[in-house]
Amino acid sequence: MSNKPVDELVLSDEYEHQAVPAKARRSTFSVSMIWLGFPMIITGAMTGSILVAGMGFKSALTAMLIGNALMFAYVGALGTLGTSRGFNFALLASAVFGKKGYVFASGLLSTLLLGWFAVQTGITGNLIHTAFDLNYLVMTLIAGLLYLAITYVGIHGLHWIGLISVPLFVVLGGWVAFDSASAAGWSKVVDYAGTNPEMPMALGVGLTIVISLFIDAGTVTADFNRWAKDTRGSLIATFSAFPFANLLAMLVGGVMTAALAVPNPQPFGLDNMFGYMLAQHLGWLSVIAFVFLFCNLGSVCAHCLYNSAVGWSRIGNGRMRTFAIGLALIGITIAAANVWALFIPWLSLLGILVPPIGSIILADLYFVRPGAEIGANWRPRAFAAWFIGSLVAYVVETYAPELSTAIAAFIAGGLGYLVLSKLGDHSASAVSVSR
Repeated sequence: MSNKPVDELVLSDEYEHQAVPAKARRSTFSVSMIWLGFPMIITGAMTGSILVAGMGFKSALTAMLIGNALMFAYVGALGTLGTSRGFNFALLASAVFGKKGYVFASGLLSTLLLGWFAVQTGITGNLIHTAFDLNYLVMTLIAGLLYLAITYVGIHGLHWIGLISVPLFVVLGGWVAFDSASAAGWSKVVDYAGTNPEMPMALGVGLTIVISLFIDAGTVTADFNRWAKDTRGSLIATFSAFPFANLLAMLVGGVMTAALAVPNPQPFGLDNMFGYMLAQHLGWLSVIAFVFLFCNLGSVCAHCLYNSAVGWSRIGNGRMRTFAIGLALIGITIAAANVWALFIPWLSLLGILVPPIGSIILADLYFVRPGAEIGANWRPRAFAAWFIGSLVAYVVETYAPELSTAIAAFIAGGLGYLVLSKLGDHSASAVSVSR
């Protein structure tokens, strides 16, 4: 038995403003459960449905596999930086963008993640309202407060909700996929060409959707991976999310959509695994579906709110739990306005703005200045590269929509930073020689 008070065991230090010390690091299993509970969600299944409906099953599967492989490389590399230093994302960004400059990168991502909290909370309220004819605002409020309670516990809460949410999804999602595919025939699922086979969604667009679904959370991966004891544990935890959990969630929705072959599927209505369970018209299964929805979306909402609160607590020089309360109230209020309907435009925005941030951090701390500490207030080079990456992404989005906006943004931001750093080094050397 531990001699620590109960409040210290449950509400432990979240290390918002410093590195996580070795004594506070968590097991590989614990960090993996935290990550597993994030992307293994019904929203991932909805995304899989959108991809399969737009691309056909085979092309969508290709996009899922490539996109998740890229996410593993991206999130894994950022995660090991967090593990080696014990830093959360805001602290890493302080080293790259500056002691004051980091506010723009961390603030953007923390705000986007608060938006995801609002979107997922709104989806919860909408699905419960649509399925059971319960008041949307009341259900949204209840959901938001429950998700806040999980977040308030901190990293322990994310671990515990993962222990509940992940087994539920594996069992229920597996049943939905196999039951629907078995009824339709697996050959029909594999050969499904989408709702508009004459004009399928381009592979680049599919890749952007796969990557953008978790590009924001993947970029702030240090918030989670800083708790890992070593690089091996960090990479195992990342792998449990990408490709495993994220791919599984997408396949559940994609298989179901291909099996049912609805002419105009509505994944944000009841054309998803939650709706499939309700369509069986079994009282006990409907109860399980109700509980599952709250637990499953509660997991992703708690993770998003945690990331947002950690980021804003660093910016506001406060505590994670204090900011979680305020941010949750803002998110719940936004959810009442049905912002979840802006899902696809939101993904496009993320594809333009977020990938350069991660690629700049990787380029700086792996290649340009390994081991760099927090120093200057502003690092203009990083901001110039961010602008370059986002500008290239905007051009791709506007003039070459068949390509992947997210990948273009990542490559342009990283290469831009490397080139600017090389030019800056040459300029500094020239000045030194002239003197």
